[in-house]
Amino acid sequence: MLKNILIIDDEEKLRHLLARIIKSEGFEVFEAADLKSGLKKIETNDIDVVLSDVKLPDGNGVDFLQKIKTTFPLTEVILLTAFGKISDGVQAMKNGAFDYIVKGDDNDKIIPLLYKAIEKVQLQKKVKQLEKRISDKYSFDNIIGKSKGLNQVIELAKKVAKTDSTVLLMGETGTGKEVFAQAIHENSLRAGKSFVALNCSTFSKEILESELFGHKQGAFTGAIKDKKGFIEEANGGTLFLDEIGEMPLELQAKLLRVLETNEYIQIGDTTPRKSNFRLIAATNRDLKAESDEHRFRSDLYFRLNIFEIKIPPLRERVKDIAPLTLYFVEEFSLRGNKKTLTINPDFLHKLETYHWPGNVRELKNVIERSVILVNDDILTQDVLPYEIQHQVDKTNKTLSAFSMDSVEKLHIQKVLNYTKGNKAEAARLLEIGIATLYRKLDEYNIQ
Repeated sequence: MLKNILIIDDEEKLRHLLARIIKSEGFEVFEAADLKSGLKKIETNDIDVVLSDVKLPDGNGVDFLQKIKTTFPLTEVILLTAFGKISDGVQAMKNGAFDYIVKGDDNDKIIPLLYKAIEKVQLQKKVKQLEKRISDKYSFDNIIGKSKGLNQVIELAKKVAKTDSTVLLMGETGTGKEVFAQAIHENSLRAGKSFVALNCSTFSKEILESELFGHKQGAFTGAIKDKKGFIEEANGGTLFLDEIGEMPLELQAKLLRVLETNEYIQIGDTTPRKSNFRLIAATNRDLKAESDEHRFRSDLYFRLNIFEIKIPPLRERVKDIAPLTLYFVEEFSLRGNKKTLTINPDFLHKLETYHWPGNVRELKNVIERSVILVNDDILTQDVLPYEIQHQVDKTNKTLSAFSMDSVEKLHIQKVLNYTKGNKAEAARLLEIGIATLYRKLDEYNIQ
């Protein structure tokens, strides 16, 4: 692919000469005699590098440079001048020039400089493409599911993403808390900055403290060099603390101080450091109950609980199982170099009636296993794990008039009749969550 170079110079002979030299190197060259026409060339063509004179009929190249870098940040600019002034050169570099050279004296530098500038442009474009892929991957639109419960959670996450507030994600293991944390980060003002994730249940207290705050060389046995902590790495971006309910009480106190002051001290140091980060925390524990039992600091809980989002378990959003299954089947078929498999209705039915204690993570693992085991092009229940194949199917069984399930089903039907089908009001009267009500409606096949 040709690289596009724009030359802006009112000296026609010099401009044409430069154009011939640069074209001989295999570049596509555009020409302009002034800044106005030069800007039009940039707006209508994908210009990689601009070679511009400083003194032009309608303005100064140093000032024009700032406008280019503001509107077209990936375009590099090399300024040319007949009379090298140190002040102009300094200002040019401050405004973002790739380089500033003197006509005649530095002519032999132009082609090598162009290659270096093009190399920088290509690198910047690759970084932008990577950032876009990451952003697209963690877009809210890519969170799979169509259940009402999931859509409500997504709407809440979209609203808080635009702020800088601390978020507490609540939900069982495997519900996708880190996926939501990434999506909130990528849709926030901190997108493009660091997203640093630390699982608090993975480490002992001593190692977790070092991972979080960092340490100085010699701070403890084994500290052979200085180490940055996750708090420092997250500066400007987002710190995601998963399973924060597992954090020891002593570290909770230190984290609370960081959240209140934005200051922390590395292990073995005495000088406070600053870090400006957004915190997203996640847990599968009931932190309110934990704080009531003095197993979690209540002051930290209230500091974390500025904006709480509860992600419903998979068993409470049965409608999401089919689209998730289709997505995972396609993913693992592609990985295994298999053509896309057909999903038999009995396979999907077994998945939709299973209780999924491991949630989406468990479903993903089950689909991966099934894709590996299948011998033909159709996924049937025969490739599912034993406990899913031989589960009790509550949707089709006849309830005994004396069973608790029968009593519960009858009571739900009575309350729905009383509210004339208003499910939100029925959930309120039953003193259960709306997601739980929808699950029970599916479970008992109540229309």
